[in-house]
Amino acid sequence: MAKTRITKRSVDGLDPADKAFVVYDTELSGFGVRVAPSGSKTYIVEYRPGSGGRSVRSVRLALGRHGVITADEARKLARDRLAQARHGDDPAAQRRQEREAKTVNQIADIWMSESVEPKLAAGTAALYRHYLDKHVRPTIGTRKAMSITPADIDALHGKLGKAGIKATANRLSSMLSAMFNFAARRNIVPAGFTNPVRGLEKFTEEKRERYLSTAELQRLGAVLRDAETIGITWEPDPAKKVKHAAKPENRREVYSPYVVGAIRLLLLTGCRLREILNLRWADVDFERGMIFLATSKTGRRAVVLNAPALAVLESLPRAGDYVIASSDPAKPRTDLKKPWGRITEAAELPGLRIHDLRHSFASIGAGGGMGLPIVGKLLGHTQPSTTARYAHLDADPVRAASDRIGSTIVAALENKPLAEVIQIAGTRKQA
Repeated sequence: MAKTRITKRSVDGLDPADKAFVVYDTELSGFGVRVAPSGSKTYIVEYRPGSGGRSVRSVRLALGRHGVITADEARKLARDRLAQARHGDDPAAQRRQEREAKTVNQIADIWMSESVEPKLAAGTAALYRHYLDKHVRPTIGTRKAMSITPADIDALHGKLGKAGIKATANRLSSMLSAMFNFAARRNIVPAGFTNPVRGLEKFTEEKRERYLSTAELQRLGAVLRDAETIGITWEPDPAKKVKHAAKPENRREVYSPYVVGAIRLLLLTGCRLREILNLRWADVDFERGMIFLATSKTGRRAVVLNAPALAVLESLPRAGDYVIASSDPAKPRTDLKKPWGRITEAAELPGLRIHDLRHSFASIGAGGGMGLPIVGKLLGHTQPSTTARYAHLDADPVRAASDRIGSTIVAALENKPLAEVIQIAGTRKQA
């Protein structure tokens, strides 16, 4: 076994042979340099992992190429690795584990195929796929998952927040947290891996709750009637350069019964957009007045149909498997974006989202004193806390309490006997 004091000069003086050989250091046991037949020289360290002893096979770990690191740097690295080994660690195994560790992209692919797509709704899977492709893969996708730090997540979260999409930033961070938890549970990341999303401070979101008033509902209804009969006029988007715009007299469009029917069903059932666009005729039970959704955001659920909603369904022609037919009878309609924009513009309802029809359905139920549990049941909520956002609209008990307090105060101010507030035929009178 060749030995020498390993220094730059001694290593430079080692000539290659027909076979690779190792020269060990005379001062630090286990530290050496390997000389290949090609002449390349690599600093190495040998140790016995775990408890050590002659029964344990020694492990050789490369520290770096001569010329890339110096002899003194290699000696320091060797001391550190030997110290790790004495404490029961295995630096070679750790390096192998790091080399074999999966990237964020690889973990995302496994998570999507084995957890998200089989277990979650198709809409949720599509949203996660969009988040991954647009925001995650371009930024941290090629990085080893175990190298991702809280600072990396904070940077991505903050970048989206500065772009004005705070809600997306919060949803994306929740998605990443679930993905990293999955990786830890499946042992895809090393033991002791800390979820880098943990402790992230999310942006405060302003809940967008828009409810249609009676006057707004009347305007929307009038436009829907025009849309399916005489059509509604439209103007070209001034932001888009169109060479051959339609003449003013030709800027009137009649919409198919499926477009208008979809909007009416959204408003009359409180269903989500995809629940209506993906609705099949096989899911509708006319006899019992029900829709049985195989999949929704909250899983399987039944939707109770009121008489107007049933009338809309009965009026729609059957042109395939889907209630809201598209150009391809075998596929559901993808969206209502373009017709919805023109209809809301004609109804003077700027900024109204399709999801606001669901909010309006809920607000009418809560404001009508039907009780939040019933409203939650109609909307398919699985948690009472989800329906609680409409609590301020459930005005009957609050109004009764306010009337009682007000009448007591007025009676005291005017030195009159306390008058009871009695509800008679929908009006309020003082006895």
